[in-house]
Amino acid sequence: MTDELLRVVLIGGTSNTGKSTVARLVAERLGFEYRSTDTLARHPGRPWPVPGWEVPPHVAEHYRTLTVDELIASVLAHYARLRPVIGELVAERVADGDGPGLVLEGSALWPDGTARLVGPGTAALWLTADETVIRERIRLGGRYAEATEDGRHLMDRFLARSVRYQELMLAELDRLGPHGPGPVRLDAGGGRSADELADAVLAAVGRRRPLTGGG
Repeated sequence: MTDELLRVVLIGGTSNTGKSTVARLVAERLGFEYRSTDTLARHPGRPWPVPGWEVPPHVAEHYRTLTVDELIASVLAHYARLRPVIGELVAERVADGDGPGLVLEGSALWPDGTARLVGPGTAALWLTADETVIRERIRLGGRYAEATEDGRHLMDRFLARSVRYQELMLAELDRLGPHGPGPVRLDAGGGRSADELADAVLAAVGRRRPLTGGG
């Protein structure tokens, strides 16, 4: 960002890089609304249970039967269908100078589509993490040591998809180069706290104070 009023911050990255936690902190500090692309349309998500929620059969079947390439093709097709919805959401928020700004995070913010959204009032960046960090977070969240053999298999499939997604995402950012949405990539697995990562995001987008339509 340069001198224009910041209205939208887009935070992409693969699963388990801390996007939602960091995005919420950034939104709070800027006085912006927080949203996740996951709320725009559903796609088979994390295939492990959490308190009060069990893995639906169709989600388990999705990860159990598809190859990694098929999993990637499925999720990227889903994200491609979301692009018009995301584009409208960003355009509306940039045009609305009186309401709060927006911090939007999610893996659906694929570099190529996101590059078309970056302009006056909008900034984008991506969180990354080493495969080891992603694996540890997935296994911790899914209680891998206590899971059944099938449960571990589903987590391993999700991990493989997440790692492959990040590889393709980084390759896409490299391909876009200086003509893309910018090379801003923050390592979310380097031992920095969520607060420190939020500081890094604010520094990257060039704003440290809440901004509204009033200037």
